[in-house]
Amino acid sequence: MTMERIALPGVGIGWATTTRAGQRLGVVCHLTGQRDLVVYDPDDAERALSTVVLDPDEARWVADVLDTTVTVDHLTELERQVDGVAAVRLRLPAGSPYVGRPLGDTRARTRTGASIVAVVRGDRVIAAPAPDFVLRPDDTLVAVADQRRVAALADLLAGGPGADR
Repeated sequence: MTMERIALPGVGIGWATTTRAGQRLGVVCHLTGQRDLVVYDPDDAERALSTVVLDPDEARWVADVLDTTVTVDHLTELERQVDGVAAVRLRLPAGSPYVGRPLGDTRARTRTGASIVAVVRGDRVIAAPAPDFVLRPDDTLVAVADQRRVAALADLLAGGPGADR
């Protein structure tokens, strides 16, 4: 799929693409921060059939939902493709020594060999969280590793041997 970038002088920037099913859609990013989702006429690529106007907060919400969906889809696909390695979800226990601390404090990859690739917080997915990302009770960490390393990570998060207290 190819995304076209279109300069819109005095308005902002437009992005448009045609899906595999042949439907043309786009996003107009106004200089004001407003975003328009646009569905184009299949018979006239320049004519908008429908436009949804989003303020900056609404645009971020839609982007987060799309990002969450794509992240989960990618993890599911990874799990199917790589033998012996799985993307798993581990709930951070409320009594974990890492609650309220940055993710980097866990040193999870160094200690266990498991890579934390995302954190699910409520209905949001934070993909590739930075080391300064602060963990909260009931966060769900998405890790990629083999079964032995996942078990070591679960133990570490629960405050087992090697955990910082």
